[in-house]
Amino acid sequence: MTQKHPIEIHKISKSFGKKKVLDDVSFTVNAGEIYGLIGLNGVGKTTLIKIIISLLRQDEGNISIFGQDTHLVKTRRHFSYLPEKFHPSIFLKGKEFLSLTLSYYGINYSPSAAAELAESLHLPPEVLNVKITKYSKGMVQKLGLLASLLLNVPLLILDEPMSGLDPNARILLKEHLKRYAASGKTVFFSSHILADIEEICTQMSVIHNQKVTFSGTPSHFRQEFTAPSLEHSFLQAIGTEQSAFSLQAGHS
Repeated sequence: MTQKHPIEIHKISKSFGKKKVLDDVSFTVNAGEIYGLIGLNGVGKTTLIKIIISLLRQDEGNISIFGQDTHLVKTRRHFSYLPEKFHPSIFLKGKEFLSLTLSYYGINYSPSAAAELAESLHLPPEVLNVKITKYSKGMVQKLGLLASLLLNVPLLILDEPMSGLDPNARILLKEHLKRYAASGKTVFFSSHILADIEEICTQMSVIHNQKVTFSGTPSHFRQEFTAPSLEHSFLQAIGTEQSAFSLQAGHS
């Protein structure tokens, strides 16, 4: 299992009606990488992630996770997924949500492990005894991240994981993700915050005009455009008519 690539994407295309969203998209994610997916609002990042985890079907191409068909139930046991818009049941307490999530993977809920990890994300452990309806947006996001990290699966797939987090929590999460990859596991995430991609990603892909226009390291991306930062490189890569405001204005 671990000898296979965590994610292999080969010539994926997807349209919604007459609108083509992805066109001949290909790249490979290797074990132990933190792989970032970047692009402007609406370019298809979330669509691609949903295809990867089999929530959407592609029109053309194929994807494998650790060499297995993504539609197989057994394949899904090897990754966890946190959507951009994460909405757990407000009728559950935090600990009940965690226990239920872990049970899907045959893992017993450990209050002590959950409390320790919650503290490391600056989520007060006592809130795990409170119903989610009383959580702030940031607390809900941390709960989702907590569940993903507790599963300790070989592959994390995160769609805009920094959404709703304060600067301190973002720093803590980035440290968690770096440790996760250092242990031989793999992190694949999308983000519109290019500073985060530049700081922690070992590899990245850019989606623009339905296609992957770059795959490689953040440093190689900067060198290609001789730019001082990833943000400047990105703006050059998509054309000077795009503004920095467009880059930060929303999510895909």
